[in-house]
Amino acid sequence: MERLGLIAGNGRFPILFAQSAKEKGISVITVAIEGEASPEIEQYVEKLYWVGVAKMGKMIRTFKNEHIEKAVMAGGLTKSHIHSRFKHLKFMPDMRTINMWYKKLRSKHDHSILEAVANEFALDGIELISSLDYVKDLLAEKGCLTKRRPTENEAADIEFGWKIAKEVAGMEIGQCIVVKDKIVLAVEAIEGTNETIKRGGKLGRGNVVVIKLSKKGHDPRFDVPTIGTETIEYLKEAGVSTIAIEAEKTLVLDKEDVIKQADKHKIAIIAL
Repeated sequence: MERLGLIAGNGRFPILFAQSAKEKGISVITVAIEGEASPEIEQYVEKLYWVGVAKMGKMIRTFKNEHIEKAVMAGGLTKSHIHSRFKHLKFMPDMRTINMWYKKLRSKHDHSILEAVANEFALDGIELISSLDYVKDLLAEKGCLTKRRPTENEAADIEFGWKIAKEVAGMEIGQCIVVKDKIVLAVEAIEGTNETIKRGGKLGRGNVVVIKLSKKGHDPRFDVPTIGTETIEYLKEAGVSTIAIEAEKTLVLDKEDVIKQADKHKIAIIAL
């Protein structure tokens, strides 16, 4: 039986990944990030270990003790929570994390941090691989996923905002922007996609367009844009009429529910 390590963050993706792996007969050993991962994941994994967000040494030791040679990352981390948690002793980094952070890190951008983490795991014989190899059925297919299609004005906003969103993502700022009438209303930064949607909707006062993309040269081990039913709720509350995502590079979690929910609220979802 194939054995695989899973580093589980927040959201539905770690749970869906674990379910999919179990159905494929893969034994999953999970390191769940305290304060981020859902306890529900325990139902679908062989073993579960809870580890602090900055305890990289403990994560590596756990996988080594379990003879794990390959692992994936699934789910997000709340960046603002990380910054506040480091003020408390229980969330302080261990020595392995401190050594990486101050001696090996090229920059504090997300990709650089995650690449450095992958290198640390590799030093102990643990390869971080892409989770997408196991859940390709969750990737958005090209085309309009919903009954409602973008209007002519919305399509123009998507065309206007697509390149901007790519540049913003490429500069490690965020993966989401909100547009209306070819004006950028909100750009994602540390607050995350949902709060960006909320802010952009408030500023645009309804009928706004959301564009969520991966960055140029994205690394599928770490950089996986994701939408789910929670996203649709934020779109509805913010008065978003259309969301454009990237085909074959964006995960749509609980896809049937997402489409049903979007159709109910007459929100167009298009993958380009």
